[in-house]
Amino acid sequence: MSTVSPRAAWVLLIGGLAGWIAAMALTIERFKLFMDPNYTPSCSINPILSCGSVMVTDQAAVFGFPNPLIGIVGFSVVVTLAVLALAGVVFPRWIWGGLWLGNLLGVVFIGWLIFQSLYRINALCPYCMVVWAIITPLLAVTTQQLWGRSTGPLGILAQWRWTIVAVFYAVVLLLIFLRFQDYWLSLV
Repeated sequence: MSTVSPRAAWVLLIGGLAGWIAAMALTIERFKLFMDPNYTPSCSINPILSCGSVMVTDQAAVFGFPNPLIGIVGFSVVVTLAVLALAGVVFPRWIWGGLWLGNLLGVVFIGWLIFQSLYRINALCPYCMVVWAIITPLLAVTTQQLWGRSTGPLGILAQWRWTIVAVFYAVVLLLIFLRFQDYWLSLV
């Protein structure tokens, strides 16, 4: 059995809610686009920040349905566990292991989607980027929860979790800047 610190539970709750809201907004926008192919999503801001151009690609429905539906389900689990943890419920270790595995798969999927957005689709979805920003801190919190007291490689991973998150952010921001630098520099 494993308790979670209130701080970690709050990070899970806030991150889970933000991810759920972004996934829900994307789903609503996608259904509006299904109903009206001429609809311009609210998150289509300019040629680069354009979820409308991202939503119509094969990558936006990898498993045959819109990807944000995965986010709605996954972030609902995160929010539920966070609320229960804040209420003092103690979970068995396998629950945290399942959440960690789900977050790890989310990071892998997000990494693939980042590559697709930057180098295949050539556009960025603002709501998707919210999910990109949230998934790594969720993985960091669950890594600490699961292996914070471990020794060896997993314990080291838990100790360096926030540095890894910062490096992930820096690399993604650098890749975004480099990929679209002509556009960004034309705005100055």
